[in-house]
Order: sequence, then C-alpha cells, then structure tokens
Amino acid sequence: MSVLVGVDAGAAHTEVVVADASLEPAARFRGPGVVLDLDGLDDSIKSILESITAALRSARLDGDVAAVVVGAAGAGDADVRAAAEYAFKAVLCSECSVAVTTDGEIALRSAFGDDPGITLCAGSGSIAYGRDQHGQLWRTGGLGWQFGDEGSGYALARAALAAIGHASDGRGQATELTEVLAQEAGTETADQTIRWARSVERRAVIDLAAMVDHTAGQGDIVAARLVNSAAQDLASLVLALVRHFPPDSTVPVALGGGLLTADTSTRHSLVARLHEATPRVAIADVEVDAAVGALAMAARLIR
Repeated sequence: MSVLVGVDAGAAHTEVVVADASLEPAARFRGPGVVLDLDGLDDSIKSILESITAALRSARLDGDVAAVVVGAAGAGDADVRAAAEYAFKAVLCSECSVAVTTDGEIALRSAFGDDPGITLCAGSGSIAYGRDQHGQLWRTGGLGWQFGDEGSGYALARAALAAIGHASDGRGQATELTEVLAQEAGTETADQTIRWARSVERRAVIDLAAMVDHTAGQGDIVAARLVNSAAQDLASLVLALVRHFPPDSTVPVALGGGLLTADTSTRHSLVARLHEATPRVAIADVEVDAAVGALAMAARLIR
C-alpha cells in the first residue's frame, strides 16, 4: 500500500493529513506552527517531522510512505525549498517522492484542482494565488509580517493595538477595543495591553484579531473601520490577479483562513468590496483545505 502525506505548515499551526491511494484521509493531526526560512530552518523541519510522525502513527496504515508534499509559509525561497526537501527525504523515506511548495499553491489545489480560479487566504498572514486558463500560476501578497501580509490577522491586531494607544493619548476615537483587548490580554489599561503585546510571541498578538472582528460586528465604529481597511487590503490582492484572466470571463474566488470563515465581519466586508469593484468575481462555494490540497499533489507525484 502506498501511503501519502499532505502537510499545510503555517505560522498558526501545522496540519497533516495521511491517506492511501484512495485519498480518503486515514488520520489528521494538528501541530505547532512554523515558518520556513534559512534562520531556524532546522527547528522548523524538526517540528514538521514530529507532526508527520504523529499523523502516521495515528493513521496505522500498512505500507511505506510513497510521497510527501509540504506546503509552507516561506517556501517561496528556492534555497529553503531545496534544503527542506533534502531533510524530509533523508528522514522520512529515501525512496519516496518529496516536494516542498508554498502554502498558497496547496490551497489553490484544494479549491480548484487544475481548473482556473483564485484562492485568498487570510489568517496569520495573507496571500492570494491564481491559476489562469492556460495553467499559469500567479501570486500576490505573502511577503511576511515584516513587509506585507496586509489584511492578515497580525495586521488587524496590530492596527487595533495602535488604535487603543491613540485613544488613550487623545489622538484617536474612544473604542470598545480598549476593554476587549485588555480582557484578552489580562491587563487593565491600554498602556499595559501594549506593553503585554511587546513581550509576547507574535502568535498571541495574532489571536487578538478574532476579537477585533467580533467587536466590529457588535457595532464599534473604530473596530469596523479597521476591519473595512483590512478587507480593502485583501480585496486588492484578488483584484491584482483578476487582470490575468480573460476580460469577459467570470473568475471564481475561494476564501480561506481564520479571518475569512463563513460569518466573520472581515469576510462580509471583503465580499462587498469585491462585488463593488468588479462584477467578474464570483465567490466559490468550496472549502479551502490546504492539507488536502497537498495530499492531492502527493498523489500526483506517484502517478
């Protein structure tokens, strides 16, 4: 029996799906998040391998690993991909097929297979991938929290922290976010919340985004303004890809990531902005499950 492994390794978490040739998942495991870059690459690879091992143990499939596809944040760098592929192959399976690609590409595969379309994912980071009618891949975003990730959970949370700071020192409008974020952080004042945010891991800051989105849905003007700004940034990622499709075509767009699940304020605002900008975009009623997309790519490797 051929055992296939698909991995979606993101900053928030690592999702591993294991299956046989039927592609019916035999196990799914969620491990800690990672970002592949040359600094700290060994630790990231070790973490992903631990998640894969746990998933394989849970699946209990008879057979050897035949193919592994890892889609990861940071894998756009060719040197990173090569180093990661070498390491995975050396540890997991000397005779199997291994490929490392971007998290955006496996998300696109999950949503549309080989068909044309665009996926927009907004969670810890933000990235959009498109495949045109000729099979050409296009990307916008995904530059990382230092230089991009506009509209992401981190960007939204950072903007909210700035907003409560501005409200505290008289430069901005009062907002329920001051109390909401303090409750999440276990603090009492805006200054204490901001000091807390400076000292914690980035993941803890990203987790604030869900409360910003919720507060916007409750009618807070400042939170709503931040969410609408994030949605505009995300819409620009999609619109930059739409131009690669024929001008008279309808372009399906699939939405994924924690900020764009079914009933978030960010999703509603994004969809409204896309429809205002162009009639060509059609929101696809498909689930973006990037780990399953990686699994499908693993099956293609052995075929």
